Amino acid sequence: MNIRVAKTRELPEIREIYHAAKVYMDASGNPNQWPVGYPPEEYLRQDIELARLYVCEEDDVLHGVFLFAVMDDPTYHYIDGAWMNDEPYGVIHRIASRGTKKGIFKQVLEFCKEIMAEQNVVNLRIDTHEDNKTMQHLVETHGFKRCGTIYLENGSPRIAYQLRQQK
Repeated sequence: MNIRVAKTRELPEIREIYHAAKVYMDASGNPNQWPVGYPPEEYLRQDIELARLYVCEEDDVLHGVFLFAVMDDPTYHYIDGAWMNDEPYGVIHRIASRGTKKGIFKQVLEFCKEIMAEQNVVNLRIDTHEDNKTMQHLVETHGFKRCGTIYLENGSPRIAYQLRQQK
């Protein structure tokens, strides 16, 4: 599978992936993490312009989408709990798949680790809703440690995780 920066012309297909993920989340007991229509198109356009929205592609079909950046995320400034450290970190947000391919999270994680290694960054952060048991299982299975609770701008709580790699 190829992972690359998304293109504006792919927005309709990207929206389909997010819709499929929302349907799955609703059916698996997680109806509150993303409201209908999330993420808004303006978020996606901005992320494409900033070259931080990526797609997972195979045989000219998009199977997954996610935001990745090495950045200081203001949402992570306050945590009920404690981050493992205050060193620079990468973030994964809004990861979604059609549900037609297995192993997308693992491939995304390996891709992000490669970019981080190029930038000499060893920390990776991610968060999820308390009802998103699928994501909690994925991040915990891949070595992330639960650090506490962060709060989105609207006050909604999210379980916060961090992975620290060896240099």
